Amino acid sequence: MKMKEIMSQDQLIRTLKRMTHEIIERYHRLDDVILLGVLHKGFPIAKIIKQNLQDFAGVDVPVYPLDIRAYRDDLNEDIDKVHQGFDAKDKTVILVDDVLYTGRTVRAALDAINFHGRPKKISLAILIDRGHRELPIRADFIGKNIPTALEEKVVVDIDKKSVTID
Repeated sequence: MKMKEIMSQDQLIRTLKRMTHEIIERYHRLDDVILLGVLHKGFPIAKIIKQNLQDFAGVDVPVYPLDIRAYRDDLNEDIDKVHQGFDAKDKTVILVDDVLYTGRTVRAALDAINFHGRPKKISLAILIDRGHRELPIRADFIGKNIPTALEEKVVVDIDKKSVTID
């Protein structure tokens, strides 16, 4: 099957800027906000949002990668839960990932975040929401809703600044 572009470079940049403005509107004061980008696809998106927050609001929001492997329910690996260098206690956490699908990645991420302290609030920022939830998970900031067939795969390539369906 041929890959079909669903978001061009310009659309991707514009979408991330819009999402950043939505974050600024929701959290007027960003002093207790931290960005957590799910490794590996969510972290580059979180870094772009961090830069946009710096450019648009003049605020340097901390950004950290979030490794969720130890919290997944679909891996047979025995991975120790380790502290990942951030403190979520009493923070407003914005969890960032590329694609929201079944919700299982987000569930694991929530467990990982709570391991690092009880946040004041957790919001979810997703570039692409493709539907097909298996868990009651909903994003607070959505770049684009793209209904897909179960067998399709959404591919976000931040380096090439493109989003395709395979």
